[in-house]
Amino acid sequence: MRAWIAGWMVAAGLAAAAPAQAADQWPAKPVKLLVGFPPGQATDAVARLLAERLSAKLNQPVIVENRPGQGGSIALAALAKAAPDGYTMMLSATASLVTNPHLYKSTGYDTLRDFAPVSLVADLPMVLVANASQPFSDVAGLRGYAQRHPGALNFSSSGNGTLSHLGMVMLERQAQLQLTHIPYQGSAKAMTDMIAGNVAIGLDTVAVTLPHIQSGRLKALAVGSSQRLPMLPDTPTFAEAGYPDFQANPWLGMLFPKGTPQPIVQRMNQELREAVATPALARSLKSIGAFARTDTPEDFTQLLRREYGTWGELVQLSGSRVD
Repeated sequence: MRAWIAGWMVAAGLAAAAPAQAADQWPAKPVKLLVGFPPGQATDAVARLLAERLSAKLNQPVIVENRPGQGGSIALAALAKAAPDGYTMMLSATASLVTNPHLYKSTGYDTLRDFAPVSLVADLPMVLVANASQPFSDVAGLRGYAQRHPGALNFSSSGNGTLSHLGMVMLERQAQLQLTHIPYQGSAKAMTDMIAGNVAIGLDTVAVTLPHIQSGRLKALAVGSSQRLPMLPDTPTFAEAGYPDFQANPWLGMLFPKGTPQPIVQRMNQELREAVATPALARSLKSIGAFARTDTPEDFTQLLRREYGTWGELVQLSGSRVD
């Protein structure tokens, strides 16, 4: 009996040690980095910047694999089914994790159950913009005009249920406005129509709006980041404009499948922090409208829980569905 117990304890100890040993040897082969969008899109561009630096730091190739479709959810579903061995990870956009599960009938994953969050990587702040001919230049002026002309002011979005749509639903709710939504298929057409005066206002990323603001064809009313943006120093944040609870700061975050050994999660967190902290990478991110931001796996997990609830409620308010 004693021999059996001793043998069982040794076996249990070896089993417990196996993940730690695997983590110590990680990575022993190339690491796959999934992206849920086509090459050339902002998430893909950031992933490739990271892959280059992580490959050098890990002494193994980090290979970007694009799996576009369903707003990033096809790639997340693949991640959820991947082996939790540290050799498949994903750079995910906000919407794929916290709005898509509320929009689509089925995504193939549970955001709060199927992943091991590693760290945020970057913010992609949004800007509230208006056609240059509009008779207001700040949020207070917009609110006053909209309240004097209920329903007359329209806003564009890059599609039903997108963050550019839901962000405006949030503003309507917090500022007690009645606006008319004009959805487009993507940001480019939405910006074109706003510049032409067919749409009055809209909310989109810095990367999309900045060239038009700099040309004078659009005017910036507020930014969704927690601080003013260096390229728009005279544009207040929504908090400064009187809406401290307004969120319009999409992010990109790195995840492994659930069950990935914690030593690997912690190692990747550290490698990401060091990579993102380099001035060269920070400059490269800013050039595409992204701003470096990292955190701990625990903080990222809590952020996911908060925003899953917040954006899910806004999806319900908007009545949006994508099936």
